Amino acid sequence: MRSGHRLGRSFGWLWGAYGTSALGTWLAFGSFELIAVRVLHAGPAEVSVLASVGAAVGAAAAVPLGPWVEFRRKRPVLVVMDLVRFAALLTIPAAFALGALTFVHLLLVSVVVAAADIAFRAASGAYLKTLVAPGDLLVANARFESTAWTTTIIGPPLGGAAIGLLGPVATVLADAVSYLLSALGIRAAGGHEPRPEHREATRVRAPDLLDGWRYVLADPTLRPLFLNTSLFNGLVMAAQPLLAVLMLGGLGFAPWQYGLAFAAPSVGGLLGSRLARPLVTRFGQRRVLVASGTLRAVWPLGLAFLGPGTGGLLLVMTVEFGLIFCCGVFNPVCSAHRLERTATDRVARTLTAWSVTTKGATALLTALWGVLGALLGPRTAVALAGVLLLATPLLLPRRAGAPVAGAETAPAGS
Repeated sequence: MRSGHRLGRSFGWLWGAYGTSALGTWLAFGSFELIAVRVLHAGPAEVSVLASVGAAVGAAAAVPLGPWVEFRRKRPVLVVMDLVRFAALLTIPAAFALGALTFVHLLLVSVVVAAADIAFRAASGAYLKTLVAPGDLLVANARFESTAWTTTIIGPPLGGAAIGLLGPVATVLADAVSYLLSALGIRAAGGHEPRPEHREATRVRAPDLLDGWRYVLADPTLRPLFLNTSLFNGLVMAAQPLLAVLMLGGLGFAPWQYGLAFAAPSVGGLLGSRLARPLVTRFGQRRVLVASGTLRAVWPLGLAFLGPGTGGLLLVMTVEFGLIFCCGVFNPVCSAHRLERTATDRVARTLTAWSVTTKGATALLTALWGVLGALLGPRTAVALAGVLLLATPLLLPRRAGAPVAGAETAPAGS
């Protein structure tokens, strides 16, 4: 399996399904907000609610799904979550065609999709651990990371063109179809998946809801990594709306310049993910994790010095390239390490807790930074986020943890 890094037919189908749905997601990037503004004539407050509350409520709704996913075969769960997202998104173009689309409808769909996303991520991590050998987890996650950044580069421009030609709900329909194709691809993966451990009670009990958090917080390596990623992602995302206000408002950048400033640097993520495995091979997993996690925290402070014109545009692109490059290295190494450290029968619950916390922290910090931006001004709030990000490397694990019993598994069906 390791020769030439051929990870098997089943992984190939999973990878292809991931790429298809990721492309659909980026084709539809910002489509809900666009529909809310242009079709439903929503104001800034409603758009903010759609962007933050939908994700936060979806994360809360996903909490019971972690234990539910844990004790079921993961491939059927992946198919079901894809079909749930397909069906939910399909209601939007249908309601639009009938003239019945409402803001509440958009909000409910965003909640359903957010919850299904978390359940899918939890199940896919557990499923991946049964498909590839422990030593190939980094290779597999690097391929997912490369695919994610590739679709980030090509998806939004194609989506913008589709909206211009076909209308505001065209990309939502494309996103829905991508989940259907993903479900069909995962269904075609075949192979044998180990049966989860037997459990007498199939109903999710209240204490089960916190299992993922208990497991993460009890592990001396996962705990600091969990806190680091939650705080880092939340602060980076919290500054993005204020940066948009600063660039498109006071500094007078055109929308195409704003889009270019964040699309072009995504090439850095593709390069970083390609280098992740060679760097780990040469320097070791822990050193690469700490170094890339530290370097990615340095870049955002540069956005506080943003000015108008070509110089300002180049500054944003340079900062974003450096940030995204470091994230491209860090993310697959972090994902592989997390799977290696997590016992096989705890993966779904752990990944659910991780995703719920990350999304909840992002929603909370985004709302808080909106208030700070109104009180202090966008530039000062962006600078404050950059200063706080400089402290996040202190939460990175500084030493390798002891091996975890049951954390590794042989690939299924090999």
